[in-house]
Amino acid sequence: MSQLDREFYDRELRNFLPDRIFDAHAHLWHEDHVRPFDGWPKVGGLAEYSHDIHDLHGDREIAGLFIPLPEVNSADPVKAGEFVAEQIKGRPLCRGEYLIRPEDDPEQVRRQVRRLGLHGLKCYHVYSSHKPTWEADIPSYLPEPIVRMAHEEGLVITLHMVKRRAVADESNIHWIGHYCRTYPNMKLILAHSARGFQPAHNWEGLHRLKGLDNLYFDTSANCEAAAHVAIMKIIGHDKLMYGADWFVSHFRGRSLAAADSFIWLYEQTPVWGERHARVDPALVGLEHLRSLKWACWSAGLSDSQVEDIFWNNAAKLLGIKG
Repeated sequence: MSQLDREFYDRELRNFLPDRIFDAHAHLWHEDHVRPFDGWPKVGGLAEYSHDIHDLHGDREIAGLFIPLPEVNSADPVKAGEFVAEQIKGRPLCRGEYLIRPEDDPEQVRRQVRRLGLHGLKCYHVYSSHKPTWEADIPSYLPEPIVRMAHEEGLVITLHMVKRRAVADESNIHWIGHYCRTYPNMKLILAHSARGFQPAHNWEGLHRLKGLDNLYFDTSANCEAAAHVAIMKIIGHDKLMYGADWFVSHFRGRSLAAADSFIWLYEQTPVWGERHARVDPALVGLEHLRSLKWACWSAGLSDSQVEDIFWNNAAKLLGIKG
């Protein structure tokens, strides 16, 4: 954490963040069972997470929903799930997810989730047979038999939807609605504020997903305040949960809405010294938290409602007491 990051935290976040924080989207991994993405540490256990997350949260009480890393060529779901379960063992305020691929046998997944004491599933588009996977329909990487099993087990599923227009896409709207209505005991979490990196998609599409009691959202790494506001205004703040998206949170840069899409600016992107003055990029996690602060203020949330987003909503969803 640089001096500029500390100044950012003191200026923007110190007096905003509640006393305790539940991180509803953070990854854990070990190089023995998954090859980390470029720029990621070889090992990302709970100790490494706890060290890094202080950069964003200070000394606040932290718990979380921890997710295996979905690397397409090397991830071993069983070993990845075992690592998550091992890391959160003895931590009753934490929860974990199990990585699934579309070809997985739902009964085998059920047995592993029960054995490991995990509370949810993580799917990812990179396992879809559709190419390019960024345009895959949801069932190609989250098949209905697995959703049915999640309903029977009362599991959460974290879904990073794809397609160019995200939650404004007709196929995504159809499948989210179908899964939530057909399998009400399954709880679906749309990551990255419904992948609303272009907030216009949220304002357009979310109206058609109103009234789904088992539909939730995490804010992970989305730096556009309007994306969070759309969820608060259209769906309700009680369905929105903060998520840092560690280790993405510790790159420098931010997501930026543009045209009918979005771009990611990273530290190495050649834009920071343009024109009037040099800009030193902050951590993605700090930019993300500032966007969430602006969203809470713009929506007129009370202090208790902010606390809902940072703890109570996740605690209720995941059955966390204390």
